[in-house]
Amino acid sequence: EGTGTGKRTYVTWDDEMDAALLEVLVHHHNMGDHSQNGWKAHVYSAAIKNVKRKCNKDIAKNNILGRLRTSDNQFEIINKILSQSGFGWDWVNNKLSIDSDDVWTKYLEANKKEKALASYKTKVVKHWEAISTIYSKDHADGEDAKTGVETAADLE
Repeated sequence: EGTGTGKRTYVTWDDEMDAALLEVLVHHHNMGDHSQNGWKAHVYSAAIKNVKRKCNKDIAKNNILGRLRTSDNQFEIINKILSQSGFGWDWVNNKLSIDSDDVWTKYLEANKKEKALASYKTKVVKHWEAISTIYSKDHADGEDAKTGVETAADLE
């Protein structure tokens, strides 16, 4: 169907590929290569190379864009849940920790419009730390955040 250039290749992502992608994105995010309009072009190239090198999988920029849409979506939903009291993140099992079923039921009730929300009760999302680093809009106000100056001072 048409020429090979516009062909959309579908990629099934696995944990290893996600890790290779996120490793590059976190690195470039910390270097400031993440603007309002998205990632700078060289970041995609670096991510494609890293996934190839570590996982021996060929991906294209549109595969990354698709994956990022999924991650972005998950981040928005989970982050919103985590901003409510009664919720935390279970770092061992890579999923939400919920104080009680009652807390969850009330949250579902209050957010009926959110499609697929119910699945988040047990949804495993690996690499949450990396995902939240990349998507948090104001990542500089975290307790662990340091300015370049502070970091340089620590090294002296």
